[in-house]
Amino acid sequence: MVKIVRRLAFVTFIAAALPLLLPGLVHAQLRDFEGKVDSVNEKQIIVDNRKGDKLTFVKTEETTVEGTKKAWADLKKNDWVAVSSKMLEKPRKAYKVVVKQAPPEAGVEE
Repeated sequence: MVKIVRRLAFVTFIAAALPLLLPGLVHAQLRDFEGKVDSVNEKQIIVDNRKGDKLTFVKTEETTVEGTKKAWADLKKNDWVAVSSKMLEKPRKAYKVVVKQAPPEAGVEE
């Protein structure tokens, strides 16, 4: 009986400590960064969101383009995109780029 309780306590401890021991797994999820393309070339894209943040994403062999455009070469300045990446990577890699319609500008209602 004592062996069973010890094993159960050990398994419980490991289950509780695992998220603390492997924090990289939690942050490995893809995140979307949405905004307007500030510049784009064959190797990278710079996206500017409405809050004034500009992030640079590097194109990889795995990068896919979806939405209203289907190829990296079709991307142009002022396109509205959502870029999926792992935000903690250095440099940030673009795994998926979805080209969308630009959202309407926020304005004052009369």
